[in-house]
Formats: sequence, C-alpha cells, structure tokens
Amino acid sequence: MIDWSKTVVAPCIAIFGEPIVYYPATGSPFSINGAFYNAYSEMTFSAEYGTEISTTFPAAGVASADFSSPPAQGDTLEVVRTGKTYKVRVPRPDGKGGIFLVLDYVSG
Repeated sequence: MIDWSKTVVAPCIAIFGEPIVYYPATGSPFSINGAFYNAYSEMTFSAEYGTEISTTFPAAGVASADFSSPPAQGDTLEVVRTGKTYKVRVPRPDGKGGIFLVLDYVSG
C-alpha cells in the first residue's frame, strides 16, 4: 500500500510550501509548512443554467500529519512571509494525507 502522505504530500510541501502559523479555534497555535495560493481559481458548472462559473480565492494545501486534530471551519492561519491572516472557510481532506483549505482574507 502506498503511503501518500509520506511519498507525495510531504515532498510537495517541502518544495512548494512556506512557513504558516496555524491558530485552531481551541488550543495553542503551532507552526507548519503549507503551499499557499493567494488567488486559487476554481471552475464549476451550473447544471441549472448550463454555464461555467469561475471563482478565485486564497487557499492553502497542508499535510494532515501536521495536525493533532483536523483543521476546522473558523480556524485561522497566518502566512509568515506576508504577515496576512486568513480564516478557514472550508477544509477539504483529499483522503490521501493532504488537506486543501479554502480561505477568507481577514487582515494584514
């Protein structure tokens, strides 16, 4: 069985990641590395209207192994490089050891 977290997620974050301070809603903040996207673009299809919808939002890819409990909506994080703070809107676990965090800008 492939250990996706060890063989795929960790090496990708080691190359593309940067320091992030994570602030869970309960508990103490901690440092992790994550792949931050200032303007992640996502395309969806509206079945009702038959059109594509494009949205852009900040996001971060993180390793689930870096968390003692899963990231949750309402947690916040700070991208150390920019000093900007974001709130987790939606955590999207990929089932392979990674979690894609859809974010909302807060300050900085």
